[in-house]
Amino acid sequence: MSGISTHILDTALGRPAAGIPVILERADSQHWLTCASTITDHDGRCSALLPHEKVLAGRYRLTFATAPYFERLHTPTLYPEICITFTVTVDHTPYHLPLLLTPFGYTTYRGT
Repeated sequence: MSGISTHILDTALGRPAAGIPVILERADSQHWLTCASTITDHDGRCSALLPHEKVLAGRYRLTFATAPYFERLHTPTLYPEICITFTVTVDHTPYHLPLLLTPFGYTTYRGT
C-alpha cells in the first residue's frame, strides 16, 4: 500500500471523480517540493502517490485541480482548486486522505 494516497468522490453525483489532476508536495524550510503528480483513475483513486518507504515526517500538501473536471460536466464551481495541507509523523502508517467533493463544498479526513 502507498504511504500517501487519496481518492475523490463526487458526492453530488454519487460517483468517483475521474480525471482530476493531483499534485503531492512536501515542504522543506523555504519551498514546496513536488513529490508526485498524477490524475485520478476511473475509480477516482491515486493509490500510488508516494510509496511508504519514501514518506518522511513533515508537512505535505495535496492540490486537486477541480476546475477542468467541473468544466467537463458543464457545472460551475466555487473551488477551481483545492489544497489540503497535512502533517505526517514518523508512525509508519499509511496516510489516506479522501476528498468528498461537490461544486460548492468539500470535506476531507484521514481514512484507512
